[in-house]
Amino acid sequence: MSAARGLLARLRGDERGQVTGFAVVMTTAMIAVAGLVLDGGLAVAAKVKAVEVAQAAARAGAAELDLAAYRRTGAVRLDVPAATAAARDWLAQAGATGTVTATPTQVRVEVTAVAATQLLALVGVGSITVHGNATATAVRSDTG
Repeated sequence: MSAARGLLARLRGDERGQVTGFAVVMTTAMIAVAGLVLDGGLAVAAKVKAVEVAQAAARAGAAELDLAAYRRTGAVRLDVPAATAAARDWLAQAGATGTVTATPTQVRVEVTAVAATQLLALVGVGSITVHGNATATAVRSDTG
């Protein structure tokens, strides 16, 4: 009995292997934090690009004026079908996906992009979806 009591006392005082659980938890936490930093930066970069593409597509659409109406009345209006087509063409050339909404006064573009993750994929997050919006309005500019 005393041998068993001595062994039990030694096992209770033996701390070998106790740090293993802490190391596993901390390593996982550090990978997750690094993933948030790295993949968060990649998501922000994808969002910036989506906004840039949306702005360019909206400007391309807003350049499609209804010249006949302008010559008749002097009113600045968009040719809605041409504005929609121009914005969609810009999106296609940029390799982006999105929606285009045009009215006689403005073009609104929303771009959707997917950023693949690097480190967060290790914890089950394979991609982050971002959106970029832009609106361009047709205006008359008199410089004289």
